Amino acid sequence: MKRTIFNNQLLPWLLLAPQLAITFIFFIWPAGQAIRQSFLREDAFGINTSFAGLNNFQGLLGNAQYLNSMKVTVIFAVSVTVLSMGVALLLAVAVDRMLRSSRVYTTLLVWPYAVAPAVAGILWWFIFNPTVGIMPYILDVIGYDWNHNRSKTDAMILVVIASAWKQISYNFLFFVAGLQAIPASLREAAAIDGAGPVRRFFDITFPLLSPTTFFLLVVNIVYAMFETFAVIDSTTAGGPAQATNIMVYKVYFDGFIGQNLGSSAAQSVILMLIVIALTVIQFRWVEKKVEY
Repeated sequence: MKRTIFNNQLLPWLLLAPQLAITFIFFIWPAGQAIRQSFLREDAFGINTSFAGLNNFQGLLGNAQYLNSMKVTVIFAVSVTVLSMGVALLLAVAVDRMLRSSRVYTTLLVWPYAVAPAVAGILWWFIFNPTVGIMPYILDVIGYDWNHNRSKTDAMILVVIASAWKQISYNFLFFVAGLQAIPASLREAAAIDGAGPVRRFFDITFPLLSPTTFFLLVVNIVYAMFETFAVIDSTTAGGPAQATNIMVYKVYFDGFIGQNLGSSAAQSVILMLIVIALTVIQFRWVEKKVEY
């Protein structure tokens, strides 16, 4: 194994400079601005600014709409994570059993990941549109009156399906890679011992996939809480009656539509702290049960 030695101490910093600059400009500086703004009260034009202390945070904790957005976010994030990872694992197991046509199926299943979130939301909005969509027509045949513009449940189902569909391809790639890394001899030995396909999966395959599953669990929770804004905005816009108004969308709505910049900044800080806390919990306690 060769080690790279830099005779010039400045060279490593120069190589890291582009990434450090990007991290500072697009992550650290905006986060610092949000933290600073969360303690201020200012108008939409930033002309009149006053120090508000913790008033913005106290106002959120007593705001029924904000507490509802936290509840909606939990339901939404759990549903998207479970659905996207479950379907992706099922498809990965199916592809892993194929030999000749696996590359074709893998290519077809990966395509949705290239679709932008806003486009994915619009596609599913058209599919479930009560007026022109095909799914409401099919559901009406079996006796279900679908209308996500009126029903809170229908609206939540729509955004969960649209968001999970967008993430299935990403999860699928990692599950396929994890399955291919499992030695075939282990499953063959279990089959010789009389273990059926289901038992082989739960006793051998799934435990050995735990590192991949743990990684995807973290990624999918962060995805559901942050990167689904475009899906929500293009399908339900947080409605009906705040039923799909997740925390990241409420940050946008209060800040850009309501022009309540201090409250919006405080919401973004709380959302950031929640995601950091979830990540720490997952890596500190959940990871201990992962078998590497």
